[in-house]
Amino acid sequence: MLTRDLLARIRKIEIKTRKVVEEMTGGAYRSVYRGRGIEFSEVRTYTEGDDVRDIDWNVTARTGVAHIKKYVEERELTVIIAVDISSSTLFGSAEDDKRDKMAETAALLAFSAIRNNDKVGLLLFSDRVESYIPPRSGRAHVMRVIRDLVATHPRGRGTNIAAALESLSRTLKKKTVIFLISDFMDESDFWKPLRILNRRHDLAAIRVVDSLETALPSAAALELEDAETGATFAFPGSKMAAARYAAAQELFDRQLAENCRQAKVDLIELPCTGDIVKPLMGFFQKRGKRKTRG
Repeated sequence: MLTRDLLARIRKIEIKTRKVVEEMTGGAYRSVYRGRGIEFSEVRTYTEGDDVRDIDWNVTARTGVAHIKKYVEERELTVIIAVDISSSTLFGSAEDDKRDKMAETAALLAFSAIRNNDKVGLLLFSDRVESYIPPRSGRAHVMRVIRDLVATHPRGRGTNIAAALESLSRTLKKKTVIFLISDFMDESDFWKPLRILNRRHDLAAIRVVDSLETALPSAAALELEDAETGATFAFPGSKMAAARYAAAQELFDRQLAENCRQAKVDLIELPCTGDIVKPLMGFFQKRGKRKTRG
């Protein structure tokens, strides 16, 4: 049952994200993802000016007359948004926690998809697949996606990205655009299923990170608790301890970026506190340039 508070959160996300889609991201999304695939339409006789690379040599040899294959762009894409709702995503050092920012990002992408007449689906995961909404189009469907984003209470506390990716590999039959939204705090090896999924589909990784996760204050002694395991850690609050923490976080960042690069997966870094539109626009513009060169 949706409470008044949940309904208010859903409405807030809808208003905020739809405004951005109309002003900016809808057009940027469309320029990258419209007509990414092609499907066979018909075979017709060759006429002067046609691309010789489109000649159907089998039909040409059988009939003795040059024929070409004609294709049309696939206008409708399938988009899946896979969102991490493990316990670590509830952390936030300011007004919004990471899960709030992930929900806003997912809603922004979902509205962009339906504005482009694409189908959009949702997969929520923790240390297991929590729920899956098959792709459909239309505003009513997107509102259901947003509702599940804010109202689902996960059964699991941990993170298992591999399980989510393997579930999508089994489920998706048609080439799909996939946005994987997570803080990537997963110590297991999920890179093989990620590479496999990206070879079959078009996957982008979106990491939401809080500034306090990258640098702890050196002047304060803290007791930290792992939200997923419940384990506690004492942080002495010294400059040396802060430097070691920052170095470990920097190493994590570099390894994540390098693993994504090797898997040929675009990585978008989004701040938990701050503007998410600029990094997303940078991603769309980068992909648009790559598509043009290709």
